[in-house]
Amino acid sequence: MDTLPVNIPGFVWAYRFSPEEKTAVRLNNSATVAELTADNCFYWLHLNLVDARVPALLDTLDGLTEDAKSALTTRDTHAAITVDEQMLYGTLVDCQRDFAQDTNNLGWLHFAMSDRFLITTRLQPLRSVERARALIEKNPGKFSRPVDLFELLVIEFQRTLIAIVIELTEELNQIEDIVYDSAQRDERRRLAPVRRTVVRLHRHLRTVLALMRRAAAADDDEMPFGFDDVARRLTSRLETVDHDIYALQDRARLLHEEIDSKQSSETNRHLYLLSIMTAFLLPPTLVTGFFGMNTANLPFAVGDYGTEYAVALIVASIAFAWWLLRRVDIL
Repeated sequence: MDTLPVNIPGFVWAYRFSPEEKTAVRLNNSATVAELTADNCFYWLHLNLVDARVPALLDTLDGLTEDAKSALTTRDTHAAITVDEQMLYGTLVDCQRDFAQDTNNLGWLHFAMSDRFLITTRLQPLRSVERARALIEKNPGKFSRPVDLFELLVIEFQRTLIAIVIELTEELNQIEDIVYDSAQRDERRRLAPVRRTVVRLHRHLRTVLALMRRAAAADDDEMPFGFDDVARRLTSRLETVDHDIYALQDRARLLHEEIDSKQSSETNRHLYLLSIMTAFLLPPTLVTGFFGMNTANLPFAVGDYGTEYAVALIVASIAFAWWLLRRVDIL
């Protein structure tokens, strides 16, 4: 583990790539800005926006326009891709990761790319970026242009989405088994986080797809070399995942409707039983209410069998109510 003091503000890591030698050298924490560049080399610099000195650092880097610097330091939480002056910059959506495990919480990767560099910034650690770094360590000679690194980042984001889709599909399978079981269980609380995650992913993925198509349609003189082919490949990959996420969203919606339908049926059954009980108890209530009136000359008030007659009348009224409900096909 590199324990040297950091010279570059917000430094997370940096790689210097040599296409001719097919190497990728990871720079030490003590590296300076001057070590990023070399003849016939390009670099990837990854920064943490928590460090307030990052904007000042970006002012010292050659090749960055003012718009690109703004894109790297923005706190916006929506995707954006801009092609201008043979540069590509903006914001990509990703999923966060913590020290213990990956999460499904969304994070944001800000980037600026030209033919000489790829600079990325973020606030929280991100899943796709970390996996991209691991792949560079395993196969450093695979990347000959910064656009190859950009493609790798988007591909890893697609793989992250596939992993999330598989995880959410398994969760929906378990909810579905419970929903279609004979036992009555309310799974809406368990389904709600799944629907929320799917809807957010689908919304942001559709935005990234639209931005990628728009960037691929820009003038060839404006975009970095090779980006048009990369954009077409990435669009095809993301469209496949978008179809899977849309199917997952539709399945979650149908499950929610099925749960609501079962809950409505159960509520209607309870109301039906309550109505039947009300119908049975209404005639005895009338009888007891009649004999409870504070008036003179009530029937059965005089004699030895008044209570028995009242009970017989109550039973008869219940029997009459039952017969009437059967007659009109309610029971």
